[in-house]
Amino acid sequence: TSQASVLPDALDGAYAATLGASESLAANRGLSDEEAYLFDGGTCPPVEELCALASQIRDKGKGKIVTFSPKVFIPLTHLCRDFCGYCTFRHSPDTAPSLYMTPEEVLAVAKAGERLGCTEALFTLGERPEQRYPEARQWLSDRGYATTLEYLTEMCRLVMGDTGLMPHANPGTMSRRELAALQPYNPSMGLMLESTSPRLYQEGGPHEFAPSKRPRVRLRTMELAGELGIPFTTGLLIGIGETRRERIDAFLEIRALHRTYGHIQEVIVQNFRAKPATPMEEADDASADELLWTVAVGRILLGPDVNLQVPPNLSASDYPAYLDAGINDWGGVSPLTIDFVNPEAPWPALPDLQRNTRDKGFELKPRLPVYPEYFMGAMQWLPEPLRAKATSLADEDGYVKGGMERYAGRN
Repeated sequence: TSQASVLPDALDGAYAATLGASESLAANRGLSDEEAYLFDGGTCPPVEELCALASQIRDKGKGKIVTFSPKVFIPLTHLCRDFCGYCTFRHSPDTAPSLYMTPEEVLAVAKAGERLGCTEALFTLGERPEQRYPEARQWLSDRGYATTLEYLTEMCRLVMGDTGLMPHANPGTMSRRELAALQPYNPSMGLMLESTSPRLYQEGGPHEFAPSKRPRVRLRTMELAGELGIPFTTGLLIGIGETRRERIDAFLEIRALHRTYGHIQEVIVQNFRAKPATPMEEADDASADELLWTVAVGRILLGPDVNLQVPPNLSASDYPAYLDAGINDWGGVSPLTIDFVNPEAPWPALPDLQRNTRDKGFELKPRLPVYPEYFMGAMQWLPEPLRAKATSLADEDGYVKGGMERYAGRN
């Protein structure tokens, strides 16, 4: 049988399996790995048809609620041992505004965010800078820390204990010990898989000088988080040289981990944007069609229950369109801090985000950095102090208490 004749049957099968009434694992399995690759190539249906199917699958699992996380962005350090071909976040000691944020600076940002109604403190930082820079090692040593991750753990403890915010640490690859140390203070953690393509770290690729971007070590961190029962955020970065088939590879890796451990609380599909003064400054941005295709295929492969996100600030002119492709989350949006990874891309104002979401037929709700299904009636995921704090911040459905009225009159 040819691919062209199999594909409609595969799509029909995915629809029946994913949306069918049976709740058994077999009935909710969706497309097989082999069938997933039918989306790559000339036999793939038009993107409009993919989006329509993805939207149906999303509606089955998530209904008409779309979420965002009111957050502050805490760039604990811009120093990094890696060099990625598209990144402007990293600095060397001679160009960084400071080597690390101090505890006082961390608390000041967190408390300012708390006054504006934020509930997430997103810690983003470079990967293990002490392995490259003696200045980083000295700064940490002077304060009693052996590693950046030790210092991060202390800062998460500080924010967890001294503010109404909940940390979400995104520090790069981690060992089991490092994940376990962060777990008492983070209801969720994150690491972008980005891609599973081996070509991207070969000579001339964007990850050639970024050892932590090897797919194997990133997947291992995600696997360890699953073994430890940590709700986890991951995702793809599209448009950096990978193919559609390689994006399917990445979704299938994520799906396999989630089927094993159930811990992938959120999958982000992020579009590449070229930045000045980087090796990829002349590369084309990921197109809207590629982003729509990737989001829709991600929803079809991952099924109705995974939370799927597109960052609205990276598609400022057309972000509502991705609601038609199956997403149910906008990610973190800050009333206080910029997106330090994409400083050229301001967050949408919350009234605009709410209106554009409503105009597509959805209700916008603020969420915590951990999704409701991981603490509402679910005892196995969060340590008791984290679950108690999450519950105290949430309404009866697990969303931020006070809803959008909490942000009335604020941008």
